Amino acid sequence: MSAVELKGIAWNHTRGFLPVVATAQRYEELHPEVRIIWEKRSLQAFADMPMNELAARYDLIVMDHPHTSMAASQGLLLPFNEWLSPAFLDDQANNSVGQSHVSYQFKGKQWTLVTDAAAPVSTWRPDLVEKYNISLPQTWEQLLDLAKSGYVSLAAYPIDLLMHTYMLVEALGHPPFSTEEGIGPEELVAVALEHLRELTSYCEEECFERNPIMTAEFMASEAGERRATYCPFAYSYSNYSRLGYAQRVLYAGDLVSFEGKLLRSTLGGAGLAVSAATKQPEHCMDYCRFSASSGIQRGIYFDAGGQPGHRSAWLDIELNRRSSNFFAATLPVLDRAICRPQHLGYMRFQDAASPLAHRAVRGQLKSKEAARQLRQVWLSSNSVDH
Repeated sequence: MSAVELKGIAWNHTRGFLPVVATAQRYEELHPEVRIIWEKRSLQAFADMPMNELAARYDLIVMDHPHTSMAASQGLLLPFNEWLSPAFLDDQANNSVGQSHVSYQFKGKQWTLVTDAAAPVSTWRPDLVEKYNISLPQTWEQLLDLAKSGYVSLAAYPIDLLMHTYMLVEALGHPPFSTEEGIGPEELVAVALEHLRELTSYCEEECFERNPIMTAEFMASEAGERRATYCPFAYSYSNYSRLGYAQRVLYAGDLVSFEGKLLRSTLGGAGLAVSAATKQPEHCMDYCRFSASSGIQRGIYFDAGGQPGHRSAWLDIELNRRSSNFFAATLPVLDRAICRPQHLGYMRFQDAASPLAHRAVRGQLKSKEAARQLRQVWLSSNSVDH
């Protein structure tokens, strides 16, 4: 029996689960006194369990950045600044993919180490692009034309449509959450929702029930449907760009331009956090340091199906060769991605706002009314901070 046993919770996809199992196995080999047990839940089940319950049950938590302010304010996590060297944290900051590293900072402390970086990028089936002799769109107008011709699918799940709304409000000239209005002025939010409504009107109805994983699985299936040819923006999964992972390989790349400027999608990704309730903080911190280090990120983390968070992995020639140039092709998208705000009520807002965006884009709620309700939800969520 090992002297030390740690428990962790991750999410159920090759990208989310296998890399932490692989790093845990290697860490145990180097530290025989430690045993690390990882559990997994579906993305939805993971999102539905309150952070205080996760922190009470697990030593290690894979989490995304919008939870940071709430978890830190409630004393659920241990800050890495108090356990790891400044030199290591400086390396993490200097090798961040976009704003990934700073997205986990709150009140001057680092609450999570980035081990996974992602944002919505474009994906396509190179074999279908050749089969149908189409050109990849470079502008929003070209994207609409391609969608009208039946070659476009979209990840239009409620949370994804909300993230796409942020992207288009920014494209319309207003950085999301930069004022007390929330996402942006109601009239701009309504226009953004209308743009998404037009785009989805040319896509299949099933897109409203597909998250990014479902979209990638649909596109990479053997069926080779016409609509599987191109997806303009969905949270990126490098797994589908690797030969042998799915039936067909997907290529990934930059976003189209909107009114002369490349779109900026909304930063995602994940990282490792340590519960404040753990009885083994030193071992937890050391395992997190090990997992987030450059060598592990470029090595067994990627080999196990992970999508690394360390910039050196994204620039690695061999990793790009093994993933259809996924990392080099999409790095510019992540570098300019929008970061969601750190305020205590944000997750409450996101949970309530997602179905509103979904209903508006689906045509079940007028865009102006949805924009009004989104503003009210934001104002209500802000009261959590006071």
